[in-house]
Amino acid sequence: MTAKGYWIAHNVVHDAEAYDKYRAANAAPLAEYGAKFLVRGGTQELREGAWNNRTVVIEFASYADALACYESKGYQAAKALRDAVADGNLIIVEGYEG
Repeated sequence: MTAKGYWIAHNVVHDAEAYDKYRAANAAPLAEYGAKFLVRGGTQELREGAWNNRTVVIEFASYADALACYESKGYQAAKALRDAVADGNLIIVEGYEG
């Protein structure tokens, strides 16, 4: 069985209206690669270290799908919209199959 892939992001959004344009633009590439949101904003409580105020976790069927989606032209076009209005971090990680 292939391990799933995940995007884990934590961002600070500086312009919510412009960020909504990014969300609209990323819908097609995420759907194309079978992405499933597990966490999308929501209430969070920092217990250790430093973190930004918006956390997103997206699941893909495989690590390869997670990488391919990020590298796709469609997602990169959406990302360009986000880059101007949010700061943060994104990691793509392979899930654990134990």
